[in-house]
Amino acid sequence: MPLHSPQETDMGLFDSIAGQVAGALGGQSGAGGNAALIQAAMSLINSPQIGGLQGLIAKFQQGGLGEVIASWLGSGPNLPISGEQIKAVFGADQIGGVAQQVGMSSQEVSSGLAGLLPQLIDKLSPDGKAPEGDALQAAMGMLGGLLKS
Repeated sequence: MPLHSPQETDMGLFDSIAGQVAGALGGQSGAGGNAALIQAAMSLINSPQIGGLQGLIAKFQQGGLGEVIASWLGSGPNLPISGEQIKAVFGADQIGGVAQQVGMSSQEVSSGLAGLLPQLIDKLSPDGKAPEGDALQAAMGMLGGLLKS
């Protein structure tokens, strides 16, 4: 009997990730804003300035927040982060760009990302470590595609 193809298995995983992240954010500023902020967060993580999840981890470590992002990757509870810490990691220019893109203030974006990133990173690393290369690109692409529909 044939097993599910890897693509079918991945689709289920990414459907689950998107649903969990979107559901967990349901109490925030409205579903449309959540989807736009999730997409903006994924674009920010994948930007050349960040360089994907591995680059994000490095930025957090450089900013003295390695323990925080490690908690999001691990299977234990996620350590919190403030909007100010988010702004320090990404820089005011990048946060401002996201704010312009999603039609929010920089403060709203920083606060939104502070609530979103721990959950997003946690869901993208179900086995306690960051996916690499093709697996990460597939996860981010699938999540982004699901949010557009």
